[in-house]
Amino acid sequence: MSWLKAGTLQVMRLLSEGQAPSRSWAPYVVTAAAVSAAAVAGAAAVDPNSTWYEHLEKPAFQPPPWAFGAVWTPLYASIAWAGGHALQQARGRNRSALAASLGVNLVLNTAWNWLFFRRQSPKAGLVGTLLLDMSNIALISRTAGADRAAARALLPYAGWCAFATVLNGAIVRRNPA
Repeated sequence: MSWLKAGTLQVMRLLSEGQAPSRSWAPYVVTAAAVSAAAVAGAAAVDPNSTWYEHLEKPAFQPPPWAFGAVWTPLYASIAWAGGHALQQARGRNRSALAASLGVNLVLNTAWNWLFFRRQSPKAGLVGTLLLDMSNIALISRTAGADRAAARALLPYAGWCAFATVLNGAIVRRNPA
């Protein structure tokens, strides 16, 4: 996972240093690549059919397994679009801060899968998702400074992550060991 963190942060740093023309596709391409890398790296850690996961006691509001792919696909698309759109509008230090915020957010997004599934630790996953929620607030705030429409596009993502925090917390309560 360290390769993802280093690569994502490097790509976002390179993007933040550039001053893309107002009609450039570069920010969209770079954010789509970074979001795709985060999605692939995160998915590599998930095994909903593992004996460990199947034996966890889950709350009644746990969505069915197919729902996660159905929800995450458009959410990842909205992150890529919002990131590209906001980076296209931002300049100077604001652009650098936005790129860094997006990079950190993608690393935290990926980290949750590794903390929860690979470490088999709902408690570590809960810490990870709480950090992701804080990162979402920072990302939306920075994005709003560049483009309010892009910030609004991130709201469903933040909402789903907040739901994931509640779900993760419920799993921790039901599986204290």
